[in-house]
Amino acid sequence: MLAILGGTGAALAFAGSTICSSRSAKLLDPFSVVAWVMLAGLVVSVPLAAAQGVPHFDASNVTWLVVGGTGNVLGLVIAYYAMRTGKVGVVAPIVSSEGAVAAVLATATGAPLGAATGFLLLVVAVGIVLAGRQVEPGAGGFAGRPAILAFAAALAFGVSLLAIARAAETVPLWWSVLPARVIGAAALALPLALTRRLRLTRRAVPFVVTSGLCEVAGLGSYALGARHGIAVAAVLASLFGALAAVLAAVLFGERLARVQVAGVGTIAAGVALLTALHA
Repeated sequence: MLAILGGTGAALAFAGSTICSSRSAKLLDPFSVVAWVMLAGLVVSVPLAAAQGVPHFDASNVTWLVVGGTGNVLGLVIAYYAMRTGKVGVVAPIVSSEGAVAAVLATATGAPLGAATGFLLLVVAVGIVLAGRQVEPGAGGFAGRPAILAFAAALAFGVSLLAIARAAETVPLWWSVLPARVIGAAALALPLALTRRLRLTRRAVPFVVTSGLCEVAGLGSYALGARHGIAVAAVLASLFGALAAVLAAVLFGERLARVQVAGVGTIAAGVALLTALHA
């Protein structure tokens, strides 16, 4: 049950982050957006990690922490590039296939997965694919360059989710969230600041701050859920794509095609059955 709650909590937080980031990505360059999102998250995650004490580090968990943090930062940069030109209703559901990527990787590396759970995860993954179909009426396939970037982001996030889950098995929860903030601050924010290319506008401030807080909350919730089931938590976290697509339709007037509506419905049905199975 904790895997379901953790994954669902992550989905809600990631949806909020995606909606805010879709606005900030149109106001700033993607590197600046990620830099500020990571700095905002760093302010919150450092005291949370410090309160849990310094864990024992070894080659294994350090590797997982670095891979998880790097994948998260890389995925955000690519996703924000996709959202500069693509619609949230197209980009977010495709990016959310990160959960399916993480679940497949987790199963391939030995995580247990029952037949019924595996089938329902497949149903959710199919819904994600349907939700990522082209929004514009009369057009088929995926939405060109934004979709390709979204798939690349999903791969980076999928690897990151698996690595964070593995790290969370041996280090305190908030320490598994911290590396991405540190890497983002050191590899993006600092170089951009030193070269005077770190941009920020007054309109973008609430969006990047909210995104940073949501990212920390989402990854923390996911790490907690992943301790009780990586595959389940990862795929449920990918609900954020469907949630973001619906929110974008309501808040920004983005139109959902019938196939996207079918995808969102498929995801909702799969999650409801998955919840009942593990209740």
